[in-house]
Amino acid sequence: MRLPALAVLVAACLATAASADPVRSGSAAFGDWRADAPGVTRRITSADLPAPYASHSAARAPSYVMRPAGAAPHVPPGFVATLFAAGFEQPRTLRVAPNGDIFLAESGAGNIRVLRAPDGATKPTVVVTFATNLTLPFGIAFWPPGPSPRFVYVAETNRVVRYPYAAGDLKARGPAQTVVSRLPEGGTHWTRDIVFSADGKRMFVSVGSSENLATGLRGAPPSGLPLGAAWGEDADRADILSFDPEGHDQRIFATGLRNCSAEAIQPGTGTLWCAVNERDGLGDDLPPDYVTAVRDGGFYGWPWYYIGAHPDPRMRGAPAGLADRVVVPDVLIQAHSAPLGMTFYDGGQFPAAYRGDAFVALHGSWNRAHRTGYKVVRIRFSNGRPTGEYEDFLTGFVASDQAVWGRPVGVAVAHDGALLVSEDANGMVWRITWKGRP
Repeated sequence: MRLPALAVLVAACLATAASADPVRSGSAAFGDWRADAPGVTRRITSADLPAPYASHSAARAPSYVMRPAGAAPHVPPGFVATLFAAGFEQPRTLRVAPNGDIFLAESGAGNIRVLRAPDGATKPTVVVTFATNLTLPFGIAFWPPGPSPRFVYVAETNRVVRYPYAAGDLKARGPAQTVVSRLPEGGTHWTRDIVFSADGKRMFVSVGSSENLATGLRGAPPSGLPLGAAWGEDADRADILSFDPEGHDQRIFATGLRNCSAEAIQPGTGTLWCAVNERDGLGDDLPPDYVTAVRDGGFYGWPWYYIGAHPDPRMRGAPAGLADRVVVPDVLIQAHSAPLGMTFYDGGQFPAAYRGDAFVALHGSWNRAHRTGYKVVRIRFSNGRPTGEYEDFLTGFVASDQAVWGRPVGVAVAHDGALLVSEDANGMVWRITWKGRP
């Protein structure tokens, strides 16, 4: 048997064995990339958290290597992962237009690309640049929601712009129209995601904190600021900002979200969800990253608290009464996994059990002794509510404890129901399809 075929067989056997494992909870839920495989399921709760500094804080950024010859991500039995497109410069967010065209934020190049592929195609037939000369574009949204959007909105790191649009457009019809002229910029977290409410009346823009903690919070907060909102150097950061579609009527929708890198609207309920990168420096397993429904007016802890009213030992002077207001997130994910992309599965190609679940792309750790993340996980839902569990779906990007060949970022459901995943270590987009259980 040839080696590639043997490798595929071994991966499939491992995935089948993993899918039979019980849910890993408590201390068993923590681990690193060596325990990852499609079907491995974890549940982390606030009761499972170690004490701060239970382990040393490590700085271990990965080295990138080329994709090994013939290598493909590992998927559950019955699924197939194929290389869809490659050659992009820091490809990040993926969003699919109602007509099926795939929009990709090529953040490193400052471009929005369009990939066109007929249903069932394993490669795009067209790859073009829709817009260029953008500053770290990340979020992409179509407005109004529904089958006939008239604009494509793009969240750059410092503003929100839009382009007039009609179904099938492969090039912007004109120059960018500024919708929000100023977003906080600079610092550690530059990604800005953007989604619209189900009725199209509100635009939600996520803005991460400027740094790991908030050293610029000096003195009392300004009057009129929502309780829990940051000020000073982090004013209008670590939160979700809400606007009308014209960029007016700005207000803070939710606070204490250190870096909500990915937003999604849940089909059916219209609820806004976030995938959040939590803080670093407290040890290998603290605090978990998370995926959560976002409440209007909700406070999620940063920088004073994490995962409920757990105080950050490095912070002092939290506003009075704030600890009692911290919202505990819905689904906790292994600390330092770095979720960057999120989508709900509403396609018809995958088995029915996947419909209504969410997929989250974990970019992977740097602040951990042994790597975690570098995969796509499935967030399980039941009757529209998360079970608290997450399951490995797409793994295999880690070459060793020192090197990786893929870092997932964007996830989107294609027009034909396939799952699309971008990764920015080697600039690729992968396509995952259901072929039926062998």
